[in-house]
Amino acid sequence: MSRARQPPLVTGISPKEGAAWTKVTIRGENLGTGPADLIGLSICGHNCLLTAEWMSASKIVCRVGPAKDDKGEIIVTTKSGGLGTSTVSFKLIRPERIGILDQSAVWVDEMNYYDMRTNRNKGISPLSLRPSNPLGIEIDKGKIPQKDMELTFPGMSGDFTSENFSATWYLIENHAGSSFEQLKIAASNLKKQATKKNEGSLAYVKGGLSTFFEAQDALSAIHQRLESDGTEKVEGSMTQRLENILNRASDTADTLFQEVLGRKDKADSTRNALNVLQRFKFLFNLPLNIERNIQKGDYDVVINDYEKAKSLFGNTEVPVFKKVYAEVETRIGALRSLLLEKLLQTPSTLHDQKRYIRYLSDLHAPGDPAWQCIYAQHKWILQLMQNCRDEFISGQRVGAGVLDLEGDTRPSALGRLSHTASLKRGGSLRTPRPSTWRFETPQQVQFVEKLSDVVIGQLPNFWKLWISYVNGSLFSETGEKSGQVEKSKKNARQRQNDFKKMIEELTNRLVKLIRGALLPTTLPQGELSLYGGWENKTELTGAWLTQIIHTVRGCHDALSALEIPNDLLQVIQDLLLELRVHCLMVTLLHTTEDVKRLAEKEDWVVDNEGITSLPSQFEQCMVQMLQSLKEPLEIKPGEINVLQLDQVQDQAAELSVSIMKVFINCLDQLSTKTDEDMDTSHNISVDLTSPDRFSGIQEGFSPTSEQRLLIILSNCQYLERHTFLNLADHFEKHGFTGTEKITRVSVDAVRELDRKLFDAYIERRADPIAGSLEPGIYAGYFDWRDCQTPTGVRNYLKEALVNIITVHAEVFTVSKDLVPRVLSKIVESVADEMCRLMQCVSSFSKNGALQARLELCALRDAVATYLNTDSNSSFKLALDALPQLHSGADKKLLEELLNKFKSSMQLQLTCFQPSSIQPVKR
Repeated sequence: MSRARQPPLVTGISPKEGAAWTKVTIRGENLGTGPADLIGLSICGHNCLLTAEWMSASKIVCRVGPAKDDKGEIIVTTKSGGLGTSTVSFKLIRPERIGILDQSAVWVDEMNYYDMRTNRNKGISPLSLRPSNPLGIEIDKGKIPQKDMELTFPGMSGDFTSENFSATWYLIENHAGSSFEQLKIAASNLKKQATKKNEGSLAYVKGGLSTFFEAQDALSAIHQRLESDGTEKVEGSMTQRLENILNRASDTADTLFQEVLGRKDKADSTRNALNVLQRFKFLFNLPLNIERNIQKGDYDVVINDYEKAKSLFGNTEVPVFKKVYAEVETRIGALRSLLLEKLLQTPSTLHDQKRYIRYLSDLHAPGDPAWQCIYAQHKWILQLMQNCRDEFISGQRVGAGVLDLEGDTRPSALGRLSHTASLKRGGSLRTPRPSTWRFETPQQVQFVEKLSDVVIGQLPNFWKLWISYVNGSLFSETGEKSGQVEKSKKNARQRQNDFKKMIEELTNRLVKLIRGALLPTTLPQGELSLYGGWENKTELTGAWLTQIIHTVRGCHDALSALEIPNDLLQVIQDLLLELRVHCLMVTLLHTTEDVKRLAEKEDWVVDNEGITSLPSQFEQCMVQMLQSLKEPLEIKPGEINVLQLDQVQDQAAELSVSIMKVFINCLDQLSTKTDEDMDTSHNISVDLTSPDRFSGIQEGFSPTSEQRLLIILSNCQYLERHTFLNLADHFEKHGFTGTEKITRVSVDAVRELDRKLFDAYIERRADPIAGSLEPGIYAGYFDWRDCQTPTGVRNYLKEALVNIITVHAEVFTVSKDLVPRVLSKIVESVADEMCRLMQCVSSFSKNGALQARLELCALRDAVATYLNTDSNSSFKLALDALPQLHSGADKKLLEELLNKFKSSMQLQLTCFQPSSIQPVKR
């Protein structure tokens, strides 16, 4: 009694896992006293009592039902022991769902599949019927928002049937909380599913083995029955009777339904024909669809349809299909011709060229359309360049500004120099250009800019087309390898030399056209007719040549940016070198002409330094010239320093020296101009920024020839001391070589001019003063041997001093720095004349000797500041020619008369004092 009351205890189950309706054996203790004692059995929560078979108190056999829980305990309930317990558990494996395309030997319940379609009107896809849990483990939905998942996995999807399926996304979304052990089980389930699919027909046969046996048994029973009845056609046998019945039934049916069946056959034939038309309507409608899509420009659709038709009906033997397909081929042939015509049509964009080449490739066009396009583009660019030159030569662009080949006014592809920068060299030497200066741009400049526009506008696309041809991207946007891509690369390798010759021809044509316009002497005589013809056009200045250099450099930089090999662009570098040298020489020559015209700008207004504006204008002209040469002389990457070329150095130095000599020659010409020339050719202007030194300078003032000599002498001194040194610094700063030679030659030339002008001035001023001494001495029949006692210095000497003072005033008015030099020479001339006169006297009386000594001493003391070695020697010789004074009275009288002279002419003689008196500011 005590043992019967113990509850049932399940201690084992075999197998421990399985699908629904799996037969299991349960073992344990106190599982009941008999079948009637067993009143309850549940596995994983499902009641299995109906299938339970009680074997003994320690064994029960049953089938597992479709429980809701995947894993659970085995609970046995008996009348004698009540509700039992379990120490083991059973895992229920969900059966694999069979797809609608999978083989199966048993009936499949399709109710467990769910339809993912959102539009119920659409046909159902086999991929849309899929198990809800492919991993076979518990689903644990994550809490990560859908937007965050899309940001984390851009372009991916958590749908395992999608082309962009991301396994990570699916696991985060459906199994975020699953343990690693569960994921290992899921991986095992996936392997099992893959193994079952790989078993194929063998698994199908294994699964339906019982069905095959049942069919075999039925067929065997029928066969045995027929054999027992006999297999020969014996009259009255079952087989014979059955055949007769069937024949009669067939004849009766034919009689009854012959007309109906005839109509049925006709209907079936019509239906079959309609089915064929419906089934193959793609092919029958294809010629018309091709025509329509070509008219709309939908070439992609045409090519896709053609590929599809070719794969389906390319090798058909059906006559009607062959006839329709032949019509399709005719339309495709016309499309090939149309696309090739569009491909070779110019102008066209790089995008269109690539598109047409890809279309022709997909249509298997004969030949190599890509190379045909490259060849056509090459010829078109050459023609554009030649047309550009022909239009300018024929004069169609006179006054048209910068136009493109179609006549549209638009900005140049290269930035132009500003008005100030491009014409800065002229500065104050040239009149300002009018506001319409852009429309007066020389035609050579317009031509080079337009030619550069053509090259920069067309050559990059031409080069990119070749690169696409080489790397195969013409035929595959994604870069994937294909037979067509490999064929393209092979063709490109074979034609590399041909394309290199094309680029060389383009760059050589560009260079020759520019040479014909700017450097015709560098072209062979036979090419002048093709590239020259600019003889009647305006000669270009350095500023315009600088703009052309800027344009050609921009063209070279644009082509270099395309990674075109440098050896193909070397001809442009060579052209740039010659243009830079030419610009340098032209600028120096034009500067020479500008300097020649500087003489016309001399206004003869001196400043406090004693110079006019002419030296500063000359220096400004030279500095502006050097600034205008800054860009041509600048050394860009890949270029050389033109000033390091020996021939260019020599020519530049010679032209620079020539400019200096031309300016010095201008000064010489100004010094020799007559007063009539000054009156008729010069209109004086007054410098209001500094005080006037000419007391008589008024509007209309014209300096005398002596004043002009002084002014030019002052300018020569300024040139030697300042201007030439400043210019030497500027030349060195801008990279010029040989500046020492330029400075040396210039200084020598200006010194020679200074000497010449100084001698001329001294001759004009000293000779009259020295010449007036002798007549003054002997005025009134004066005799040194018979004269009265001296009463003072005679008037001739005072007049001579006044004349010297006049020269002093004239020189000081121009430049106080010239005063010592001029007066020393004047005094030297006067002293020499006085010495000659004294030495010519045969004898002196006492009074005559005293008078002569008085006048010599008075003259010497008055100009003592400006005495030099020669003048001192002359005075000494003159005094030595006089008898000596022995009487103290004579010496005292001489001293008194000298003091009287100095006192009476103190004011006049003040200018001869050593301290310089500054001019009065007006």
